[in-house]
Amino acid sequence: MSHDNQKNHLKAYGIVYFSLEAGLKSKWLLNYDGGAFLIENNKAVENECKIRGVSYQIISDAKSQLILEEISSPSSNQDAVTLEKAPKIAVYSPKDKMPWDDAVTMVLTYAEIPFDVIYDKEVLEDKLLIYEWLHLHHEDFTGQYGKFYGAYRTTPWYIEAKLASEKKAKELGFAKVSEEKLAVAKKIRDYVIGGGFMFAMCSATDSFDIALSAEGVDIAEAMFDGDASEPNYQSKINYNKTFAFKDFELVRSPITYEFSTIDMTRKRKIPKTSDYFSLLEFSAKWDPVPTMLTQNHTTLVKGFMGQTTSFDRNTVKTNVLVLGENKTNREARYIHGTKGKGMFTFYGGHDPEDYTHRVGDPKTELDLHPTSPGYRLILNNVLFPAAKKKKQKT
Repeated sequence: MSHDNQKNHLKAYGIVYFSLEAGLKSKWLLNYDGGAFLIENNKAVENECKIRGVSYQIISDAKSQLILEEISSPSSNQDAVTLEKAPKIAVYSPKDKMPWDDAVTMVLTYAEIPFDVIYDKEVLEDKLLIYEWLHLHHEDFTGQYGKFYGAYRTTPWYIEAKLASEKKAKELGFAKVSEEKLAVAKKIRDYVIGGGFMFAMCSATDSFDIALSAEGVDIAEAMFDGDASEPNYQSKINYNKTFAFKDFELVRSPITYEFSTIDMTRKRKIPKTSDYFSLLEFSAKWDPVPTMLTQNHTTLVKGFMGQTTSFDRNTVKTNVLVLGENKTNREARYIHGTKGKGMFTFYGGHDPEDYTHRVGDPKTELDLHPTSPGYRLILNNVLFPAAKKKKQKT
């Protein structure tokens, strides 16, 4: 899985998933050859590699044993993690077509990793319990319709989406969309606390935490929910209820395309040519989860924008790990934490291979980016729930 040895990093994850579904033994070799995978030899896997254009090598048992011995050396920052079972995957996304494309849905499809699409009804009916891994689509859990009001309130797609959301909320027994989205966010929170893995990108990251922090507080203006927001609502925000963020201030203006001071989009002064973020290094033997999540063939990843591009370091809780950052701008791009028995990862930006993806832009063709480091980070998250859990050292 190094830069030189792999022609299609993204589809390689699909091969590993295919192998796990077939019941084959698999190991993730952390920090070895770009985070390579060691899979039990099988003709069906060979054929799939050839069909999908994935580079591979067949090695002897003796050679594999030598590699594992090299990795196990206390002097190496490497480890071999056993992958046990292909996680059952859900993507939280509206069933109708929206005027943007979701990076996770695209890369799962490209890598040929199966997933189910679920939305509010399924979440409220506790259907999440059958899944090990959940992705949150570009979403607004605050009931403010993505804060698209300023630029798009007269467009047919915005009007139709608002009406459809209001209708669905009523069908599900809620007076307001904000109340229905909060109920969904709380179900997702409970899913993670119970042991689920959640991965969110773009506006699903901060809007999720904002919704939880504003439980019982009306932060939506009249054009969103038919009545005024509460006076002095900022003072009623409860940061203890959030997963990742603290001490943020909400953006009150309904025409400003921004939720809060968590996001760095409006604070950035980085030209596209120098917009990169660095992946941090962790101890493979002592911190296998963050090491898995940062496996890549480069430690420097191209930046990309989104409604929520990155996270102000001052708003990230101290118990949350920063996995990727732009130090010069004091922004976190990629963060991870635990909640109860489960884990979550937040990844800023919308599309790793489309710098300023805007409403209505054509979707990214991943055939043009088969070795994308930014997309590879997404797939690290898809596979890490398959890893055999190690007993905590005491």
